[in-house]
Amino acid sequence: MQPQVPIDVDPQTGVWSTNGLPMLYVPRHFFVNNHRAVELVMGKPEYSSILYDAGYRSAYFWCDSEARTHQMKGMDVFNHYLMRLSQRGWGQFSVVEANAETGHARIRLDNSAFVLAQGVAGVPQSEGKACYMFAGWFAGAMDWVGENCGYQYRTTSDETQCAGEGHDHCIFTVEPK
Repeated sequence: MQPQVPIDVDPQTGVWSTNGLPMLYVPRHFFVNNHRAVELVMGKPEYSSILYDAGYRSAYFWCDSEARTHQMKGMDVFNHYLMRLSQRGWGQFSVVEANAETGHARIRLDNSAFVLAQGVAGVPQSEGKACYMFAGWFAGAMDWVGENCGYQYRTTSDETQCAGEGHDHCIFTVEPK
């Protein structure tokens, strides 16, 4: 059995939080429909660039916050990040390979929320890679690991394989710029 994600609800405001970070809880189809609507209006290249930068900053912040909360360091934080993403319904993330010294990593994603939602509850089918929103998350997390371990690299991340294109799972590749 997987550990439960702690959710605290403020009785005054109704705000949900986990480990002191405010959270939102919405149905998958609601989120994915909104995501696809913005993608269709902006175009995937521009939208993915915006999501990459925002996701990078958010992952870096999350890793820093969780490291302090749980007194963790380095790759333990990266692995904790993937576990928490997996527990929150985004899909099941696992490290295929990762090297804190070099900034290289490959992350496998099974059961992506974006792939599972396609064609369900009015969510349209994505064209091309459907899970690109996650790419910046892994670069932000790996850069936090590098800095935490005393390395100077900056990474980039890309979805190099997507289950939405007929593969069994998605793969994200992280490498130094």
